[in-house]
Amino acid sequence: MALNESKKLEKQSSGGIVKFLKELKAETKRITWPPKEQTKKSTIIVLFFCAVSAIIIGLMDSGFSSLYKIILNKMI
Repeated sequence: MALNESKKLEKQSSGGIVKFLKELKAETKRITWPPKEQTKKSTIIVLFFCAVSAIIIGLMDSGFSSLYKIILNKMI
């Protein structure tokens, strides 16, 4: 009895994966992709804000490190 159930589960899981992949392919075809120019523009904006954020975080880190050193030197 247990063997029959495990075989059913194997068939269902493999069929489920194949079905999932077919549905995934169908859904991907239905997606409305943005034009190439809009994608480029969005990518440039995201990279710009990532760079600005990295610079701000780096400056804050440097400032806090300097402040920490000043505080420690005054305590000693």
